[in-house]
Amino acid sequence: MEFGIQIEPQFGFSFEEVQDVARDAETFGLHAVWVSDHLFLNKEAANTNCLEAWTLLAALAQTTTRIRLGTLVTCQSYRNPALLAKIAAGVDHMSGGRLEFGIGAGWKEIEYRAYGYDFPAPAVRLRQLTESIEICRRMWTEDRPSYRGRHYAIDGAFCAPKPVQRPHPRIWVAGAKPRMLRIVARYADAVNIGDFPSPQAYAAAMTELERACAEIGRDPRRIMRSHFGGVVLGATQGDLDRIVGTLAAAAGMSAERWLAARQRSVIGTPETVIARMREYAALGVRYWAMVFPYGHEREMLSVFADKVMPALA
Repeated sequence: MEFGIQIEPQFGFSFEEVQDVARDAETFGLHAVWVSDHLFLNKEAANTNCLEAWTLLAALAQTTTRIRLGTLVTCQSYRNPALLAKIAAGVDHMSGGRLEFGIGAGWKEIEYRAYGYDFPAPAVRLRQLTESIEICRRMWTEDRPSYRGRHYAIDGAFCAPKPVQRPHPRIWVAGAKPRMLRIVARYADAVNIGDFPSPQAYAAAMTELERACAEIGRDPRRIMRSHFGGVVLGATQGDLDRIVGTLAAAAGMSAERWLAARQRSVIGTPETVIARMREYAALGVRYWAMVFPYGHEREMLSVFADKVMPALA
């Protein structure tokens, strides 16, 4: 199993904080640093930092050397797809071929409305997603790409430089619902299932993905299975209790209530985390993108690299 660490810029990170986590992750041998693509956290977050995803990756490309960099996931709605293809190619070029390209249909209506984007029905956003991927792939692989869809079109949209990775960076598509999994089956090199699903929910999604692959004659083994999940890790039970107590107090609730609200997250000492992750490995998961609690990333990353990774690598 490979591991990446997910950063949620909307939680308030400064660039220096993200940079420190990325450098630690690189030192500890993780596969990638991932960032979400959001514009702000919520309507109360006027003074909470939220670094823009693609400029953040471009900066990390210059302050790291080996670790891969990706979006889980970029929102197809926030940038014209031709511009998105150009931006992604530039980040791959600047990082020496370290980009992982994660893309999704978009969901956070409050951001759409605040920034003046249309927020169409889910079926429309899914069609827009397929067109965005088509445009990106053509711009990355063709010299004079053209494409006309129902929502997006290009006409000789040059993209130079091309991505370093050929034919293009690995495409990750996130989602677990049947319509999204049909898009995964057709376009994705990797599928990411988030929203903290249980192993049973993950298994059901993979059954649906295999069905979608069979419909188009694609081998589902060509799509890497990954999981996006919250992890709260303490080196000892005492450390874990201390961390949970701190997080619960910050949320204004008891530790018991805080834990009860996070039953789908992986919470425990290294032994517990290893056992829970092995449940997903048994379902074919070969990649885990971890979200540690904001402000505890470096502490937990150190414990994870020392105590958990050796057992699962």
